Amino acid sequence: MVSRREFIQKSTLASSTILVANSLESFVVIDSVDEDELFDVIIIGGSYAGLSAALTLGRSMCKVLILDSNEPCNRMTPHSHNFLTQDGVAPGQISAKAKEQVLKYETVLYYSTQVEKVDKTANQTFLVHSVEQKKYKAKFVLFATGLKDMLLPIKGYADCWGKSVIHCTYCHGYEQINRTTAILANGDLAFHLLMLASPLTTKLSILTNGQANFTLEQQNIINRKGIKIIETPITELKHKQGQVSEVVFRDNSNLQVEVIYSRPAVIQKSNIPSQLGCELTEQGLLKVDNQQESTIPRVYACGDMTSFRSVATAIATGSAAGRAINAQLCQLDFKS
Repeated sequence: MVSRREFIQKSTLASSTILVANSLESFVVIDSVDEDELFDVIIIGGSYAGLSAALTLGRSMCKVLILDSNEPCNRMTPHSHNFLTQDGVAPGQISAKAKEQVLKYETVLYYSTQVEKVDKTANQTFLVHSVEQKKYKAKFVLFATGLKDMLLPIKGYADCWGKSVIHCTYCHGYEQINRTTAILANGDLAFHLLMLASPLTTKLSILTNGQANFTLEQQNIINRKGIKIIETPITELKHKQGQVSEVVFRDNSNLQVEVIYSRPAVIQKSNIPSQLGCELTEQGLLKVDNQQESTIPRVYACGDMTSFRSVATAIATGSAAGRAINAQLCQLDFKS
């Protein structure tokens, strides 16, 4: 295996050095990649899950190319929580530190681009096409492209998303203790979010944004606890710099709130895995086995696109995928 310096020279890679925020060190980001180079693994998506896999693979001397569009799903969130050693740190700072550490390994390269298509070739390799019409070859492909939130078409909702309209009590609930809270959901999801929020505050209401759809048992429990259900459709969330203060309804009534729990529908951010033939679960996640391999051999996936959404889970699944891919590579190389 060549060193990173030799790898860069051999591939005639033009590189630029970027200073990591709050650090005295720097990492290398690639401006171009030789299309003739055969990588062990191409990782599509360079946030927590993808970088975690790259760390494991880099430490195993695998030749890795990370292709990243720089659009992490939590980029609107000011702070990340419930992750040991990084609780309360800005997501961008965590990513910057992760890149700094991962790209110290000489066989790992990072290239900022968007992937358009992936083809499987006749010789059991993959051809990855970028939007710039570049092509990159690899023995394995690992998707870490995440999910896309289908934000509700309510005025102000997108501005508040990730700040005061939040999807997870584990990630952000502690900071909302004793605040006036609304659950913007209906049916089973609303009841689930209500249960999770109830230890954090007694100032609760449910906004179904239309006719309520609770079971009789759920309705009885909600009534017994004195929690108000508002069915009137919502027209606007009034806010200041993303901090919600008031919900305005279609009948011009309003409700003062400080935080809203809402879990909108999600879809796969990339449809490339499906185009390759990878199967999805009933929940719309990419189907993987306990080694993070998809239903297509040598195509792996990790992070939010396969599992519960959290930084810790993304990193864990990325590490698992990296270990599994390296084991397959070692087996192939050792037997050849």
